[in-house]
Amino acid sequence: MKKILTFLFVGLIAFFTTLNAQETAEPKVHKVVIQVSTDDMRTQKIALNNAVNLQKLYGLDNVEIEIVAFGPGITLLTDKSRQVKRVESLALQDISFSACLNSIEKLESVSGSKVELLEGVGTVRAGVARIIELQEDGYSYIRP
Repeated sequence: MKKILTFLFVGLIAFFTTLNAQETAEPKVHKVVIQVSTDDMRTQKIALNNAVNLQKLYGLDNVEIEIVAFGPGITLLTDKSRQVKRVESLALQDISFSACLNSIEKLESVSGSKVELLEGVGTVRAGVARIIELQEDGYSYIRP
């Protein structure tokens, strides 16, 4: 009888310790990088929708999202974009935007005019390299 009570007591301690650990564990933070490398407006809109949907699903505090634009996709992050207000709004909602400087320099040399990035958009030397770095840091990769 004493062995049975000891066994039950140890079992209850283990159960409540596990339960307490589960309750106090931090929620998993998901990390996502979304590639935008096309000037197709539909695809650019899908990329933004993906980011918003992930934030709604996981919650602002449980997901880190970075949208990396390069090549023709750089247009999403300029003052010529049809998504100006949306990009600027999402940048205020903890979605990071990175524009490829290589692509900007190429666009400027072809067009002969300065590329104006939207408020809240950062730059990286190479968009492709940024995606590699984020994946090495555990980010999931999405390309709409």
